[in-house]
Amino acid sequence: MHMDWQDLIAGLQEPLKQMRAGSSDVMRHFSGMAQSALKTGALDTKTKELVALAIGVAIRCDDCIAFHAKAAFQNGATREEVLETLGMAVYMGAGPSVMYASHAIEAYDQFAGGSQEHKG
Repeated sequence: MHMDWQDLIAGLQEPLKQMRAGSSDVMRHFSGMAQSALKTGALDTKTKELVALAIGVAIRCDDCIAFHAKAAFQNGATREEVLETLGMAVYMGAGPSVMYASHAIEAYDQFAGGSQEHKG
């Protein structure tokens, strides 16, 4: 295992709590924007989480990868859907996205409760 993605999220809880306390107005609006963006419309929440995961890979944000890999799993994304999404992220982000795509599938596998054998 390269990184423990659940520990990464756990380690962010206190700093995020501090952000909510110190920038409550900004964070309240950010939370509202996230809730609005994730609301099912023409795209369901699972699809939106897959898009967010691809963007996290393309912009090379491990924290984004952790949160959106977990949310993709929780919203019913299969490993095959994640891998296809990561293929698009690689296509759009070239070589650096290949490296971060490996982070994203590892994160998804951990949140799905296992390893490469988990086929969703």
